[in-house]
Amino acid sequence: MDDSSASNPPEDDGPSLLDFIPVPLERVHHNGWTERRQRDFITALLAMGSVRHACRAVGKTRQSAYKLRERPGAESFAAAWDHALAWGYCDAFDRALERATKGIITPRYYKGKQVGTKHRFDFRLAMAALNGVPPVPPQLRKNVAR
Repeated sequence: MDDSSASNPPEDDGPSLLDFIPVPLERVHHNGWTERRQRDFITALLAMGSVRHACRAVGKTRQSAYKLRERPGAESFAAAWDHALAWGYCDAFDRALERATKGIITPRYYKGKQVGTKHRFDFRLAMAALNGVPPVPPQLRKNVAR
């Protein structure tokens, strides 16, 4: 996959789809959903494409993340969440398709020394990716009828 992949978030001087206003909290604990932890969560969600993994990355539970998302004043956070999740999913989908179509090269060792490589294709991954619903990038979502 080249660096000009369509799944990468747009980089321009305008406001990002991932910029958001952190959820206002009455009390903020050092191990709670601080503004920093909310921003780190959105960044992790973008990188991983999984709520469960993003929560683990910031040391919080999925339940607390969904509760935070449902709080009054969390609309901006929820929108950033949706965009980050879509971008992360698109990226994971692209990587899965690339791995399935271009294959994987793994080194082969004998007595601690590399003696060659093996190139294999992951056809099960290709079928799973192609049988699933392809992700729609966030910038195209408003143009797609549901």
